[in-house]
Amino acid sequence: MFSCPIQIRMSDLDPFNHVNNGSQCNYFDMGRSRYFEHVFQTKIDWLSFKYVLVHVDLDFRKPVLFHDPIVCESRVTEMGNSSFKMEQCLKDSKSGEIKTLCHAVVVYFDRKSNKSERIPDKDRILLESEKL
Repeated sequence: MFSCPIQIRMSDLDPFNHVNNGSQCNYFDMGRSRYFEHVFQTKIDWLSFKYVLVHVDLDFRKPVLFHDPIVCESRVTEMGNSSFKMEQCLKDSKSGEIKTLCHAVVVYFDRKSNKSERIPDKDRILLESEKL
């Protein structure tokens, strides 16, 4: 499973000193971005990148606090023809405790035609190699 550290900022906190839900969504976006750069071994040009997030659901299990050493772990769990499912979690890197769990669906999408397309075989091989 791919893992990247997350830096918590003061502006991410709510009045109860928990990381707010919107900021946690941003953490998962960062984790997915880093995951794609890891899998495809290149910096992503987001204006031409053909993978689009189409569904996300979050399960907030435990509060994320300012001093928690958080990592975002990401992996592909299921491949389809034009989409794949991902599982991500925000985890305390010291205790291993999962704070927030994310399930997402990502589609290979042609922005010009506004339609999904089959995931290219070369991408499928790379994504499948990371699947656990």
